[in-house]
Amino acid sequence: QVQLVESGGGLVQPGGSLSLSCVVSRTSFSLFPMGWYRQAPGKQRELVATINTSGSTNYADSVKGRFTISRDKAKNTVYLQMNSLKPEDTADYYCTITGTNTWGQGTQVTVSS
Repeated sequence: QVQLVESGGGLVQPGGSLSLSCVVSRTSFSLFPMGWYRQAPGKQRELVATINTSGSTNYADSVKGRFTISRDKAKNTVYLQMNSLKPEDTADYYCTITGTNTWGQGTQVTVSS
């Protein structure tokens, strides 16, 4: 069974940056389309960004120009670089193999002064 393990969350001031990582336990990682989602308190989980096996990316309008998703096939890892963070980016962030019910445990991001 594939496992996803996120890391890199934390507390950051508005305007700051964080980098999230998600390690995939299977060597067939290169075959998986991957995504990052987030869920703020009291809200539904929403798409943040996706990256397919060819490296094509897609972003929610709210994060375009600020967040960058990438993947390192050698490390079985997908990243989410988050810049110019805003308080409304505060949420639990989850990585997933898109189109499946495989999710990580989540990592918390808090943007506050």
